[in-house]
Amino acid sequence: MPVRLRLQRHGRKKQPIYFIVAADSRAPRDGKFLEKIGTYNPIKIPATIELDNNKALNWLEKGAQPSDTVHKILSYKGVLYKKHLLRGVKKGAFSLEDAETRYAEWIAAKENAVATRISSLSSNAEKVRVDKIASEQTKREANAKAAAEALAAAVEAEAPAAEEPTAEFEAPAAEEATSEATSETPAE
Repeated sequence: MPVRLRLQRHGRKKQPIYFIVAADSRAPRDGKFLEKIGTYNPIKIPATIELDNNKALNWLEKGAQPSDTVHKILSYKGVLYKKHLLRGVKKGAFSLEDAETRYAEWIAAKENAVATRISSLSSNAEKVRVDKIASEQTKREANAKAAAEALAAAVEAEAPAAEEPTAEFEAPAAEEATSEATSETPAE
C-alpha cells in the first residue's frame, strides 16, 4: 500500500483549511486516511502551520511520499532537514549530538527569519494602509479641485449666454420704439 502525505480540504466555501494526513495514494482526496499529522491554514497572513514533526518524520522514514505542497511545508518546518541529518548519523558522518545541535541552530535561525518576516509584513501593511489613506486624500483633493474648475468653467460659459439673451430681448424693444415713433409721426 503506497502511502502519501497530502492535504485534505476542510472548511467553508472560499475559506479552506487543510489537514495534513498520511493516506493511501488510491484513496480520494477527502476520503479515508491513516493518520492526521497536522493542519495548514493558508487564509491567515502569514499562513499558519501546525505539524507534529515526529509523526511526519516517522512516516517519511517508513517511505511515505509527500505531495508537492506538503513537501514544501515539511521543508519549511525542518522535518526534511532533520531526516537528512539522521541519515548522516546512520552513515556515520557525524554523531547524534552533533545532528541535534545543527538542527537546534537551524530552528533558531528559521524562527528569527520568520519573526523578522512577520514584523516586516506588519510594518509593510501599516505603510500600505497609510499610503492608501494619503492617496484617498489626494484623490479627494483632486476631485474637489476638478469640481471647482468645472463649476468655474460652467459659470463662465453661462455668463456670456446670459448677456446674449438680454441683448436679443433689448433689440426687439428698440425696434418697437422706433416703429412706434415712425407710426406716430405720419399720423399727425
